[in-house]
Amino acid sequence: MSETLPPPGKFDDHAFLDYDSSIDFNLYEIGNYSCPSLYSYGPVARTRDIFHFVLSGHGKLIIRNKEFDIQNNQGFLIPKGEKAFYIADKDDPWSYFWLHLGGSRLDEMWKKSGLSADSPVFISNSDTPTMYNLIEQLSRNRNRELFCMAKVYEIMDFVVSTSVNKAEIVLNRQLEYVRRTIHIIQIKYSEPLSIDAIADMCGLNRNYLSRLFKNATGKSIHAYLTDYRMKNAVRLLRETDESIQNISFLVGYNDMFTFSKAFKKLHGCSPSEFRNAMRCDS
Repeated sequence: MSETLPPPGKFDDHAFLDYDSSIDFNLYEIGNYSCPSLYSYGPVARTRDIFHFVLSGHGKLIIRNKEFDIQNNQGFLIPKGEKAFYIADKDDPWSYFWLHLGGSRLDEMWKKSGLSADSPVFISNSDTPTMYNLIEQLSRNRNRELFCMAKVYEIMDFVVSTSVNKAEIVLNRQLEYVRRTIHIIQIKYSEPLSIDAIADMCGLNRNYLSRLFKNATGKSIHAYLTDYRMKNAVRLLRETDESIQNISFLVGYNDMFTFSKAFKKLHGCSPSEFRNAMRCDS
């Protein structure tokens, strides 16, 4: 007699969103899966951070050769590049909701909540249904980008503020310098802005500030500044009729050639080609 296979699981919700206009956080995919008994995934490494929240049942996560038992009202982080394997319990298989996330402040938030590849399990000190409500609201309104991004901020705030293994804020002062650097970039990106000038405004040595920033965000200050300028350049190319030369000035470049070169390196086409492609698509 052939072995009877477990019934298939159920995707209650799944959507590719690609909401990446925010600098702080990006939301690429959401999903909700009710797993059959012993359903497993992996081992596999992904290119983005994935956060799972368990809605019911039990399961097991294996990452960096460590095994973690996880149950309902708990979550787990799989950082990008980390190979992980997870499996539903035989008798009480889990259902979970997941988010594929990105953004410059994501590493900072995981550190503040005490989550990492070595300590991936999120346990909340709150017994309120806050996370369930946030997930439901996000799922129901997934076509509203601004609404969804607002919910991502709320989810990250809940994770950071209620995590029982969140780090004591020993890094507060260092993170303040990182936040100040981001604030300076967001205010002054349209001006000629050097790393030395940013370090001077923070009252720190350039090399020390660069190290702090890279450790907290995973990006160099120069890369963050360039990304922020390019995101604003894309917005201006899409939403205005400003000339390429004016846009280069508006996002902090002294000449159009340097701007066009930086834009093409990031997007694979010149600003004018990008604008023409946008117009053809609309």
